[in-house]
Amino acid sequence: MSSPENLLVPVFAKAHVAAALRHFSGLIEDYQKGEWEDCIGKSGKFIEAVLKALYVRSGNVPPKGKAFKADTAINFLAGTPHGSADDTIRLTIPRACRFVYEVASNRGGRHDPDEIDPNEMDAQAVVTQCSWILAEMIRHAQHGAATPDDARRAVEALMKRKFPLIEEIDGHTYFHGRKPSATDVALVVLFNNYPRRISPENLVAQLQANKFSLPNARMALVRVNRYVHRDSQGNLVLLAPGLRKAEEIMGAGALAARS
Repeated sequence: MSSPENLLVPVFAKAHVAAALRHFSGLIEDYQKGEWEDCIGKSGKFIEAVLKALYVRSGNVPPKGKAFKADTAINFLAGTPHGSADDTIRLTIPRACRFVYEVASNRGGRHDPDEIDPNEMDAQAVVTQCSWILAEMIRHAQHGAATPDDARRAVEALMKRKFPLIEEIDGHTYFHGRKPSATDVALVVLFNNYPRRISPENLVAQLQANKFSLPNARMALVRVNRYVHRDSQGNLVLLAPGLRKAEEIMGAGALAARS
């Protein structure tokens, strides 16, 4: 699977794609750290970059600097002649952009202070919507060559949480947390491969690369069973509880390394 940038360029202008992906990665990182306001703020910047990319895709040149206004751009795209650009560019993506931009533009100002703080819900909503926007842009750019699952996987790769103690060399995942068990490392390897599946043989080999004995590696393969789904060939992918468990292991490892 190609990188999101390779899937989007040259159908969309490289400069605007690079900006959109940078802001998307930033908002995901803020969301994962629980920094809701920063996440929402970056979603607004993501939307501006997306709208500029749509502008160019529609055959027009976006206004520069402060002259560019998201609401004006959305209305402009909707008003372009039917047939001059795909409806996805003219209408569908811009409508999704409007929702995100409204949340980003009004955060902190439209809520009753006596109500429950909605910032986490707002952040969750914009992350979901921004992810859909990016996937829809990939689908359009690939002209049907990428399936919805391909687009989803490309976006999920950007959303995967990054941890400093994971290293990947020649297809092997190494976890440098303090005294991890074989089962811990097995979950980290599966996490690092998510959403791709991994064969039991490959998982055992990666555990051996992490200096675990063959018996320990095979026992870890048994112990991760409750966290994985196996397909008809026995290949493994983490379920949601496994993803959470792997994040706990990596977070604890990073904390121990800093202490």
